[in-house]
Amino acid sequence: MIYLLLSVLSSTIIFVVFRLYTRYGVNTLQAIIVNYFIACTVGYFGYIDNADFSKVPSESWFPGALVLGFLFITVFNLAAITTQRSGMSVVAVATKMSVAIPVACGIFLYNESTGFLKICGIILALIAVYLTSIKKKEGISIKTKNLIFPLLVFFGSGIIDTSLKYLETSYVAETDVGLFSSTIFATAGIIGTFILTGQAILGKLKITWKNILGGIALGIPNYYSIYFLVMALRSNGLESSTVFTMNHVAIVTFSTLTGILLFHEKLIRKNWIGLILAIISIILVANSAI
Repeated sequence: MIYLLLSVLSSTIIFVVFRLYTRYGVNTLQAIIVNYFIACTVGYFGYIDNADFSKVPSESWFPGALVLGFLFITVFNLAAITTQRSGMSVVAVATKMSVAIPVACGIFLYNESTGFLKICGIILALIAVYLTSIKKKEGISIKTKNLIFPLLVFFGSGIIDTSLKYLETSYVAETDVGLFSSTIFATAGIIGTFILTGQAILGKLKITWKNILGGIALGIPNYYSIYFLVMALRSNGLESSTVFTMNHVAIVTFSTLTGILLFHEKLIRKNWIGLILAIISIILVANSAI
C-alpha cells in the first residue's frame, strides 16, 4: 500500500507543476520533452545497479517499452488538442475515466475478484471522477466533429495502464523495474526531440530556461509516479483492478484538495459531491482488498 500512496503523492505533485506552468507561461510541450529525459536520468542513475545498457534492446520487455514511450507522447499531444478544442474538463474526464479499461481487463483477463464492495466502489469511483472533473454547472459539451480526440485520449490512457500491468506481470523482473521505466521515458523523449526538430526547421522553436526548469520540476515526480505504480502492481494482496481504481480516484481527491489549498480553486456543488463519492469509493475498494 505504501507504493500506491507514493505514486499518488508523486502524481499530485505533477498536478501542482502543471498548474505552475500556466502561472509562469511555461511552454508545456518543451517542458514535457525535457521531463522525459530527466525522468529517464533519475531512473538510470538512481534505481539501476550494474546494468549493461547494451543488452536493453534484447530484453523481452523492450518492444513493449518502446510502444509505451510512443503512447506517452502521443496521448499527451492528443490531450493538448482536446484541451484546445473542447476544454480542460473534457481531458480530465477522458483521462481519469480511462481507469475503466485496466479495471475491466483485470477482472475479465486476470480473473480478479468482483465482490459487492469492490463493484460498488468502482462504480462510485467513475461517478466521482466525472463530477470532480467538470467545472461548469451544465457539465461538459463536445462538438461531434471533436469527439474523436477525447475518445482517443480515453482509449490511449487506458491502453497505457493496461500495458503496464501486462508487461510487469509477464516480462519485467523486479530488478528491472527501474530500467524498464527509464526506457519508456527515454523513448518518449527521443520521439519528442523529433517534434522539436521539426519545429526548429519551420522556425517555430524558441527554447527558454523556464521551459527547461519546468521540465526538470516535472521529470522527477513523473518518474516516481510510474515507478511506484509498477511497484504497487507487484505488491502481494493488491489486485490490479484495486490498484488502478484507488490510484486514479486518490489522485483526483488529492489534486482537488491541493487545488483548494494552494491555488484557492472554487468548487461547484458537483465537485463537492464528487469529492465525497471519491472518498467513499476509496474506503469501499480498500475494504474489499482486506
